[in-house]
Amino acid sequence: MRFSFRSWMARLALRHALPAFMLVVAQFVPASAFAQAMPAGAKPPEAFPRVKLTAGMFVIDAAVAANDADREQGLMYRTQLAPNEGMLFVFGENAVHCFWMKNTLIPLSIAFMRADGTVTDIDEMQAETTNNHCPRNNGVYALEMSKGWFSSKGIQPGTKIGGLPQPQ
Repeated sequence: MRFSFRSWMARLALRHALPAFMLVVAQFVPASAFAQAMPAGAKPPEAFPRVKLTAGMFVIDAAVAANDADREQGLMYRTQLAPNEGMLFVFGENAVHCFWMKNTLIPLSIAFMRADGTVTDIDEMQAETTNNHCPRNNGVYALEMSKGWFSSKGIQPGTKIGGLPQPQ
């Protein structure tokens, strides 16, 4: 196939102009427009209540899932989390609460906590799996963060998480 110099220059300009154009578009189009479509009835991330938690010197921006429907959806369908963003699951009873990663597109770490905010167990979870992740201890909270977040911050069992809302 033969190309003229003019068509070659046009292709070269397009190759460099398209990424620049996409960067400009990304500044004006909400990030949610580029995310995987959520199924009908799913709650968008911005609709969850939020709370600021502390883990040592770290501040966590956590969406709160405190009812059955919100806990069932959790972080499903999300394609990314901000660096210190997560989801706090609040349960009304002190028990072993197990989690799985069905329809969860990003790998996560989970910390299970007692009512006083003490981390009892931490587990690493792979995206889109149905393996059960259960703590060895009873608790009323679970906090999901990007995979490796807890270990990268030196957070381990025995650490206290502050700012937790009261279980209902």
